[in-house]
Amino acid sequence: MHSTFSYTTYLVIFLISLIVSIGCSSNKEVIEQPEQQYYELAQRRMNAKNYFAAIQSLEMIETRYPFGRFAEQAQAELIYANYMMGDDEAAHSAAEKFIRLHPRHPNIDYAYFMRGLASYTRDNSFFARVFKGSLARRDISGAKQSFNELSEFLTRFSKSQYAPYANQRLIFLRNIIAKHELAAAEYYIKREAYIASLRRAKYVIENIPNSSENLKALEIMKKSYLELGYLDLAEEVEKTIRINETANQNISDNFLSDIPKPN
Repeated sequence: MHSTFSYTTYLVIFLISLIVSIGCSSNKEVIEQPEQQYYELAQRRMNAKNYFAAIQSLEMIETRYPFGRFAEQAQAELIYANYMMGDDEAAHSAAEKFIRLHPRHPNIDYAYFMRGLASYTRDNSFFARVFKGSLARRDISGAKQSFNELSEFLTRFSKSQYAPYANQRLIFLRNIIAKHELAAAEYYIKREAYIASLRRAKYVIENIPNSSENLKALEIMKKSYLELGYLDLAEEVEKTIRINETANQNISDNFLSDIPKPN
């Protein structure tokens, strides 16, 4: 009798455990959404411009399905979503990660392109402060890094569909870098440090060709030469000013709102 009771008891316990286990597994399957559902949810959120929520869905794919069907596309779209949310650091990191993990991916040009864009802020109020404030003292290392990375992108992928965006952005960055150099040159002129001002102006002419600031750089060179007593050189610069008509290329950053998502 005791043996029969024990066997029955163990059988009941086993059946209860099995039912609970099946129930837990079933609940887990309800909570654990399939990979495609996460991806479709991310697309709906991005279409609604809810980039914060879209990032959550894309990161869920990356975490739960790292080798799944949508994993690589999710990683590419994380670059875009972070950038559109204004988190340039996260977008840059996501781009570098994609380049490192998928160097032969069909969307690799997009990763290089977005890495370059993300190196410099999209904050329009920052641009307003740059052009109104003491530009000579501002750190523009981000602009220089962005210029270098976008130049690398164009070297690697000159036929990319994103090349026109990169070219336009490079003009914008070139003008910012030139403005920064000449703001420093003007600062040196006020302090009567004419050799320093001359170096800055010559740097713009020699290293940042075709910027919107070329004419201004020539004017600073002319003034610096005159103040230093190099009248012949000042006259040569004056001839260059008269001969060359420098076109302004003040390109706005409005095109960034039209940056496409990765294919």
